[in-house]
Amino acid sequence: MFPGATASQEEAAYAVVGAPLDASTSFHPGTRFGPERIRRFARPFDDYDRASGLRFSDLAVHDRGDVRAWDDIPEYLRWLAGTLRDVVGDGATPVVLGGEHTVSAAGVNAVAPEVFVCLDAHLDLREEYDGNGYSHATVTRRILDRVGAGVGRDGSRDDASSVEEVVIIGARTGSPAEWDRAGRPDVTVVAPEDVPEFDLDARVNGRSAYLSVDIDAADPGFAPGTGTPEPFGLAPRTMRDVVRTVAPSAEGFDVVEVNDRDDGQAASLAAKLCRAFVYAHADSREQSD
Repeated sequence: MFPGATASQEEAAYAVVGAPLDASTSFHPGTRFGPERIRRFARPFDDYDRASGLRFSDLAVHDRGDVRAWDDIPEYLRWLAGTLRDVVGDGATPVVLGGEHTVSAAGVNAVAPEVFVCLDAHLDLREEYDGNGYSHATVTRRILDRVGAGVGRDGSRDDASSVEEVVIIGARTGSPAEWDRAGRPDVTVVAPEDVPEFDLDARVNGRSAYLSVDIDAADPGFAPGTGTPEPFGLAPRTMRDVVRTVAPSAEGFDVVEVNDRDDGQAASLAAKLCRAFVYAHADSREQSD
């Protein structure tokens, strides 16, 4: 159980769902261990958040456990999206613990946001990677193409995404074709060095959002336990500030790409960002009531 997630399913305002998918990782596999590690490395954190004045255990967080993964990625994404739709139908905000980044397609499918905000070292805008149209390297492209979780390569589809724009925070690498796709009006890419000055609140502009944190957005010196580490990344404090900014507009959240190949640095950062999301989201709801 995620520490402090003491609410029952019936009373939950936030539902933690583990999605241990580890089927397409390219270099350092191990994301299947991500949900468990994030929960474990959240244990030392205090219950109280001074910035919001809230206690995590008072915020009606429920842990639904993991949705067991298998190697049929499109089918798994369909199943996961259904689970997350149930969360939304119960009146709770989904907080997904990955798992590889591909699981974000299911989260977007479930909440149908207008804008997808993603902290990521990579553009993830490939049409396919190693012949696979559904992988961690194609997830943002699938979301941009208004493809629902589990769409066939033949064009048959489930529910289509309603995403109007993607904002990729911290990206610093991609193929030439990806950078070409990123140059179109429905994509905004913010380089790591530009994040502190970027007006993200104005970019979201009151639209409903889905917020995804690929832990490799962090510089690998802070979070080495990830599948495709990329130097010259974001500092944890910058990532926290982005999460706090987007949280009031977000209808769903995930943190992904944590594996077991470090001493807990990536999992600890991921857990702290999960809590930062819940605190900021709950605080915004209290302020608006």
